[in-house]
Amino acid sequence: MENTLLIIVGLALLIAGGNWLLKSAVALSLRLSIPKIVIGMTVVSFATSAPELIVSVKAALDGFPDLALGNVVGSNIANLGLVLAVTVLLGSIDVRPSFYSTDWPVMMVASLLFCGFIYFDGVLQRYEGIIMVCLLFLFLVYLLRFQKTAVVDEMPEDDVILPWYKTVLYLGIGGAALWGGSELLIDGAVGLASTFGVSDRIIGITVVSVGTSIPELAASVIAILKKEKAISLGNLIGSNIFNLLAVLGIASIITPITVMDQGLLSSDIFWMLGISFLILPLVFFPKGLRLGWRDGLVLLLFYAGFVYLTVQ
Repeated sequence: MENTLLIIVGLALLIAGGNWLLKSAVALSLRLSIPKIVIGMTVVSFATSAPELIVSVKAALDGFPDLALGNVVGSNIANLGLVLAVTVLLGSIDVRPSFYSTDWPVMMVASLLFCGFIYFDGVLQRYEGIIMVCLLFLFLVYLLRFQKTAVVDEMPEDDVILPWYKTVLYLGIGGAALWGGSELLIDGAVGLASTFGVSDRIIGITVVSVGTSIPELAASVIAILKKEKAISLGNLIGSNIFNLLAVLGIASIITPITVMDQGLLSSDIFWMLGISFLILPLVFFPKGLRLGWRDGLVLLLFYAGFVYLTVQ
């Protein structure tokens, strides 16, 4: 009961902290007149992936590398198999051409690069983390230079320039909430794993990964219910790219990450590659460049199968 409470409170702090950090970051960017394209692809991406980043770095530093890896791999699977599935079950998504020209290829390159780095020696080294972060930087430069026209400000009414004291306050309490939430979540997750006799990897790839994907799920559902196209396939694929290249890249630069549970290498990374590849045919069939409820069912069944086989 105590471990479950720690996980719930930790997740609540992570979600609230991410929201406060996002508010302060956007307000600061607007006050400094930074273009929205830069805000969306850097500040917002970082803020929404902050829970994954904080949890993975903290887990790696505390000696729980399988929690760090399981969190990111599980989050990438959950983003597509759960978040995207629920979103398209509530309403179809029109896919932009940038999906097959840029977003999906980069996600697959990032996924294959990570799998190649970790598969053969079971360690994500510092120099490999540096390569991943450099690749993310090149990707962002490419987006800023060649895909500006693809970015649409769909909610201009949300542009609020906060007073300086509020910006600093949100930044401070957001960072504190993220750190505190990560402490509680990891303590609860490790305790839960010990209580039920399961590995850190299984807790990381199910409970922790879904928890850190809750902000994306909430935002996606709210956007669909409000009939706003604030969510797109590109946003979730971008989140997956950021999780791999930034979260694991930065975490491994701080401290090399060693795989403890071989299930991550023999099973989990292949599930991640499988669902990442599955998105491509689903986007084109049966209706070109659109994801509908049938695609959502396929993705949800894929995710259910993954969870069922993982916890067996």
